[in-house]
Amino acid sequence: MQRQEALLDRAVDAANLGVSAAGDLSVWALFMHASLVVKIVMLGLLICSVMVWAIILDKFVTLRRINREATGFEDRFWSGGSLDDLYESDGAKPTNPMSAVFGAAMGEWRRSARIPGVDLVRGGVKERVDRAIGITITREMDRLRRWVIFLATVAPVAPFVGLFGTVWGIMHSFSSIAAEHNTNLSVVAPGISEALFATAIGLLTAIPAYVAYNVISNSMDLFQDRLEGFGTEFAAILSRQSEERT
Repeated sequence: MQRQEALLDRAVDAANLGVSAAGDLSVWALFMHASLVVKIVMLGLLICSVMVWAIILDKFVTLRRINREATGFEDRFWSGGSLDDLYESDGAKPTNPMSAVFGAAMGEWRRSARIPGVDLVRGGVKERVDRAIGITITREMDRLRRWVIFLATVAPVAPFVGLFGTVWGIMHSFSSIAAEHNTNLSVVAPGISEALFATAIGLLTAIPAYVAYNVISNSMDLFQDRLEGFGTEFAAILSRQSEERT
């Protein structure tokens, strides 16, 4: 009876030692105990996560700013003032996409109007103005969408990179088991923990990137529609002014 109790006490002590050895599951400990490959995976995902959040903050601030500036410009545009004065104050050196569209269209129309003997109605002026508006909108939207493709790339790729770290961590655990001929928790837990930690980092990187990409893309599509609507209205105004001059 005493011998059975002694064996039982030793088994309990061994289990407690195993749990104690594998009990440090802090973020820093998981990183430090990981293998080199898994560390590289974690660092890569963390760098991508930082870049994702930097892009998210930059795009949200930029979208808020350009929409506010576009509203202010439209208020000045529809206030009934002189288009020439508005061009000199906003269009000649535009500071936002809306004024850039206005400046491109107005600049093309003014250059065409200065051509001696030009027919503003039938001289291809409308086509040049429309082309200037289209090119400007494309250029401004390309500039605004810069780095957004990074979100679209990270969102589907990051979970698979984390999964690679997971597979490698599990392989590392099996190697430890085979080398030590021991399935104790102290042998298995570190590799499994680092594997799951790599998966968690991958998901924490991918989910914000996926959500932000959809939200930012939708906001930019709406802003592009706003630019195109303004460009169409302004082209109609210039067309009417061309007819009035003839």
